Amino acid sequence: MRDRLADALYGLGWSAVKRLPEPAAAALGRSIADAAWRRRGQGVRRLEANYARVVPGADPEQLAELSRAGMRSYLRYWMESFRLPVWSAQRVRDSVEVEDLHRLTDALDAGRGVILALPHMANWDLAGAYLTTGLGIPFTTVAERLKPESLYDRFVAYRESLGMEVLPHTGGAAFGVLARRLRAGGLVALVADRDLSASGIEVTFFGEPARMPAGPAMLALQTGAVLLPAHLWFDSSPVMKGRVLPPVEVPAGGSRRERAAAMTQAMADGFAAGIAEHPEDWHMLQRLWSADLEPRAGARDGTSPETEKR
Repeated sequence: MRDRLADALYGLGWSAVKRLPEPAAAALGRSIADAAWRRRGQGVRRLEANYARVVPGADPEQLAELSRAGMRSYLRYWMESFRLPVWSAQRVRDSVEVEDLHRLTDALDAGRGVILALPHMANWDLAGAYLTTGLGIPFTTVAERLKPESLYDRFVAYRESLGMEVLPHTGGAAFGVLARRLRAGGLVALVADRDLSASGIEVTFFGEPARMPAGPAMLALQTGAVLLPAHLWFDSSPVMKGRVLPPVEVPAGGSRRERAAAMTQAMADGFAAGIAEHPEDWHMLQRLWSADLEPRAGARDGTSPETEKR
């Protein structure tokens, strides 16, 4: 029953929100965000606890304001995403500005595969639409399997309607497909700040251990593709901003796993720099740091790892 309700609510969002006038959709998003923030549910408390690591000097009042801004940013993501399928190509192009985009386009023009690695910041679906619709650059990505299955199918159909090739995260087949796309000189875009497998690599993230997916680095090592971290943010304008960071260097020595670990740490450092500049646009409402994933670890937000969907 709960799964059917979730699917119905998301379906209503995609069908109804895109028909609203733009100011009404934005106002609705802010209202939902503020209501969720005032309830201080599990997601809001986790977001605030994560921000406490990103901004360690913030007092409780500052963290509360930051989490409110974070929820507004998160709902802006949803409101824009619900409306993306009806935006024109020109509207998509006009809604994104990316610094140092040449790092991506130059590599593709040279025939090299590119792995674009992003954290959960601002609107990564809009960034994907900008690449496919705005710039005519197709890419392949991976999506976490959601429950119910019908909801996952909605997400896949939605992203494919924006021109993305979407592979399921489960199973080992995705890695092989991604590698083939990269060897052919294609683009792979991955949201890569949270490990969803048992094979993640431990990094130091804002001074504490966390695990991030090994996939981006391992793909770069196996295919010779360029690994480019990037981050996104909102400001007071309707235009989302982004920045493509310098390529992650491949270490000259060490085992394959050691080189992947060094590259993943460099990727995490790039993410951290962007998140520190715009923490309110980092939508991490789940547990991330290793200390929070340990069953006996004291939860900063009063929730237990057993009851939180990760």
